[in-house]
Amino acid sequence: MTGPTLTLCNTCQGADPTLAQQLMDTLAEAGQNAKVQQVDCMSGCKRPQTLSLRQSGKTAYLFGEITSADLADIVTLVRLFADSPDGNFADARPLGALRLKAIARIPADIGAQAY
Repeated sequence: MTGPTLTLCNTCQGADPTLAQQLMDTLAEAGQNAKVQQVDCMSGCKRPQTLSLRQSGKTAYLFGEITSADLADIVTLVRLFADSPDGNFADARPLGALRLKAIARIPADIGAQAY
């Protein structure tokens, strides 16, 4: 299974153009194996700068209002996510202020029959 992917919006008004590189550097320094990519828009414009975390077979997450002040909490998020078999964790308090920036938690495809 491949590691998690973090996707950061880079066109939000007021977006920090250096945030993706800061995130990559911070994750590397923490020894976390995660891919970081940027996209033009994730439709989180009311809560810019948006960040998603996803991995095949796991719950996905979307956060808004991400800044460089969130980098340490994102490292914690990636570590907890990587350690979880399904992307869920019982206690979000270790995520610090990041837990208050959650926009959505998107369940993994569980292979249920579509209707």
